[in-house]
Amino acid sequence: MATPTEEFFDELGRRGHEPRLERITATVRFNITDGGHASHWRVEIDKGDLHVTRGSGKSCCGICADRALFDGIVTGEVNAIAAMLRGALSVDGDRETWVVVQRLLPGPCSHRRRPFVTQNAVGERS
Repeated sequence: MATPTEEFFDELGRRGHEPRLERITATVRFNITDGGHASHWRVEIDKGDLHVTRGSGKSCCGICADRALFDGIVTGEVNAIAAMLRGALSVDGDRETWVVVQRLLPGPCSHRRRPFVTQNAVGERS
């Protein structure tokens, strides 16, 4: 079963184009740690066109977070800026890119809206 972080990056890769990022060309590396293991994703943005791959490499901005924290961020339960300010999420490289890339992350959830929860044909959560 995929984690919310894996689902987030899979969905991001399927988007193809994000109009809110049409003014940016950058590569962002996400290092997600889970105990002694680290997973790496690279998100290449070319004037809004998104390409997501697994692995590390050269980037203009790097994000590092624990998997549980990042799962909370991508489900809208944790605010990414607040996590950065308290030192739970670290950003290296171009911080302006980080500010723009946050547009890819879901906002805080209300009780009526939950990101990445799908519904089947009869409206039940899966």
